Amino acid sequence: MWHLYHFPLCPFSRKVQLSLGEKSIGYDLVTLYPWDAGEEFRRLNPAGRVPVLHDSDKKVTLIDSQAICEYLEETVADRPLIIGSARARAEIRRLVALFDESFYADITGPLLHEKMKKRLVLRQSPDSRTLRECMRLLHEHLDYIDWLVDNRRWIAGAQLTLADFSAAAQLSVVDYLDGIDWSDHESAHGWYRVIKSRPSFAPLLRQKMDGLPAPRHYADVNA
Repeated sequence: MWHLYHFPLCPFSRKVQLSLGEKSIGYDLVTLYPWDAGEEFRRLNPAGRVPVLHDSDKKVTLIDSQAICEYLEETVADRPLIIGSARARAEIRRLVALFDESFYADITGPLLHEKMKKRLVLRQSPDSRTLRECMRLLHEHLDYIDWLVDNRRWIAGAQLTLADFSAAAQLSVVDYLDGIDWSDHESAHGWYRVIKSRPSFAPLLRQKMDGLPAPRHYADVNA
């Protein structure tokens, strides 16, 4: 049985959960906070970071969200998420990297530090300038999502792919932190509501971060 080590607001763990859910792969969640990782977990991943997907019976340990998703693509035939021609697969991977790297660096990472880690770990107040800059950059990223879904059926093309789930995983964390202003982004908002309504997304909407409640709209698939 797979065990996915995660913490509730890790966007990369959420990306893996969405991939597992879409492929109907069973797994158990193990909650672990990177800033409090013990020796047992560090034996699985000496870097002390989540996500880690582990199956003790198979003696398989997978580390890094993209490596995990690529492994699942190569070993599970059901519901492929990196599909199409070589060019199409390259575009999917480009967009996955964009959201995993640029979106996280610009928005999700800073918001997690300001709104989660400062509150729960450091006992500090968030920096208002950082929050304003995150919101400015978020509108730029949402503008790009608007363009993508206005010109394609889904983020990377005609079919739902890992690029959609990578983007949605990041946005779901920002949404939990009450950081999304959808004004002037109806195309992106409509796309996100569709993703949010998928069965694979339901477990994410039920997850809670201790000491940091979600806003009322978070679990509403129409919000």
